[in-house]
Amino acid sequence: MRIVHYRSTNSCNLHHRSSVEIKQLEAFLAVMSAGSITGASRLLDRSQSQVTRLIQELEASLAFSLFDRNGPRITPTPKAIAFHSEAERFLTGIGQLKERAKRILAEDPAPIEIAAIPAFASGLVPLALSVLQEDRLPRDIHLRSISAEAAVQSVLGRTADFCIASLPVEHPGLEVHGLFQSPCVAAVAANDPLAANEVISMGDLAGRCLITMANPFRLRRRVNQALEAANVRPLRITDTNVALTALQLASTGFGIAIVEPATAHGTQVKNVEIRPLDMDIPFLWGIFSAASKPLSETARELIQLIIRVSATRIPRIVAHDPRHIDRVADATFGADPHRQDV
Repeated sequence: MRIVHYRSTNSCNLHHRSSVEIKQLEAFLAVMSAGSITGASRLLDRSQSQVTRLIQELEASLAFSLFDRNGPRITPTPKAIAFHSEAERFLTGIGQLKERAKRILAEDPAPIEIAAIPAFASGLVPLALSVLQEDRLPRDIHLRSISAEAAVQSVLGRTADFCIASLPVEHPGLEVHGLFQSPCVAAVAANDPLAANEVISMGDLAGRCLITMANPFRLRRRVNQALEAANVRPLRITDTNVALTALQLASTGFGIAIVEPATAHGTQVKNVEIRPLDMDIPFLWGIFSAASKPLSETARELIQLIIRVSATRIPRIVAHDPRHIDRVADATFGADPHRQDV
């Protein structure tokens, strides 16, 4: 199969007159995954010379080098790293397109495509899927664990039916199926003296290692504000992009984790205790779909199950009226000093 005039949405655009073949992209992704031409040839069941030739043809089409070669060792160039996600997303889309064509031919129900932040993809969404009646499930379900930003873009790009994302999320092309808020919690090792406390105070973090999230524009921002308000200085701060990793670090006794409640109450990690904090650090999230793309009845039923499971598992959860988005914005960003209430 040949793709003519394929254009990337990133800065690594293909030249207007270039053409790229699927097998060239497959060879590139295989080399990136295996780390070598030899490994890629085994993954693709092709000879090393064939894989090398496909990579060279792709480089010629792209007009930039993908790998730096030092004898038998190869290292991806910065442009290859930037191009990788584009190629991976494109080939994944081609695979799903072929899959859908087969389903249309067989008149099977369409698959459900879900994009969710790790907090929900690792626990609450699987729990909701397990509740959905077997005869209501399509043959194929795709659940992707990705960042909030990527989840929203998946919905807008029509590669996901709906997404679950932490706030802020503001886009006129989205239909809001629910906006929710609940307080973050602390996680400590079971043998930590603080595990005996019913509530962990912000002051308990003084002189201890704090484990929390990395994204400065989402939960981390509110954690920093809480530390500043309590005038608390941890010994050190270790951050990660996945709350489950923070829980696992806390279970070893490495430190105290402040995480969102979806992961804390939706997954099970051994040797860790979850405790409320004495300060409300809000975690805000929502469920969204594309406003111009009607959802199947099964997808809407699954959304309601996710909401129901979340309400059962997450303590002190509050549902916000999407029509009062200003209240959600205040909880997300802090009150707007420039807004004049009427």
